[in-house]
Amino acid sequence: MTNNDPQSMPTCFGFLLLEEFTLISVSSAIETLRMANRAAGSQVYSWRMISETGGPVTASDGLSISADFAIADEIQSRDLHVVIACGGERVERHCEKPVMHWLRACSARGLALGSTCTGSYLLASAGVLDGYRCSVHWEEFAALTEQFPNVSVSRSVYSIDRDRFTASGGTAPMDMMLYFIRRQLGAEICAEVADQFVHDRIRDTRDLQHVPLRHQVGGQSAKLVAAVELMESNIREPLSQVELASYVGLSRRQLQRLFQKYLLTSPSRYYLYLRLARARELLFQTSMSIVEISAQAGFVSSSHFSTTYRELYGKTPSVDRADR
Repeated sequence: MTNNDPQSMPTCFGFLLLEEFTLISVSSAIETLRMANRAAGSQVYSWRMISETGGPVTASDGLSISADFAIADEIQSRDLHVVIACGGERVERHCEKPVMHWLRACSARGLALGSTCTGSYLLASAGVLDGYRCSVHWEEFAALTEQFPNVSVSRSVYSIDRDRFTASGGTAPMDMMLYFIRRQLGAEICAEVADQFVHDRIRDTRDLQHVPLRHQVGGQSAKLVAAVELMESNIREPLSQVELASYVGLSRRQLQRLFQKYLLTSPSRYYLYLRLARARELLFQTSMSIVEISAQAGFVSSSHFSTTYRELYGKTPSVDRADR
């Protein structure tokens, strides 16, 4: 299961539950698979719950979920196509050695691996994400980046990299499962499943997590927060990096370092994302023309806007609006 051919996509999922896992992330994945089976009229997907001991696991909200089998049960795990590590709060405390050893064994025998919420931290701790791109809940950006330099941490809501399928928090696993459903069962069933959950827009790997900066950096970088607020207030007439740095009392190089440290990107790239995100909102929520939206997002020409929009979202603005 090392390519994106529909025949190689997983259909039998093992959800490895860690203590204090985030229930909404796990349920959004499983419910999406359940609804796909209903829409397809057949049992295309199956899933099993796994724990270290085979006993129940308590989620971060206090609810206890029963496991179907323990990691030591080799017979039960033979039918799995992928193991999804389901993390949540204080994931660092729940990276048990037996679990990490089992994940390495799973990887060695060619089993695909994935994660929800903070589960990528467990995969990285086990050494099975080295050389891969992954997504993780934004609260773990810094820890994952600093502690595991061989892992490429992405701000995408979910990432597909060969046989690694990683989703961030909340309902992002729903979008990842919808990716599999679309590839395997087609766009019509994928859309039907999304409609059942009133999921207005299916996100893909080009969609980035919204990071609440004040919560993320706290008092460590008020100047970064100020710089982003300036960006958000100056979409139609973008400020230069020199202007931004000057307004917040930094050098251009210091500003670049802050963005790379906390947001894993450059100021110019982050600014461009904000402008394109605003443009996409206008595209879907108003009847403004492409030319008008281009100007509102601070682009000097609609052709440049269309080119950069397609580079981020994979479609031109006009096609994206038509496909909505």
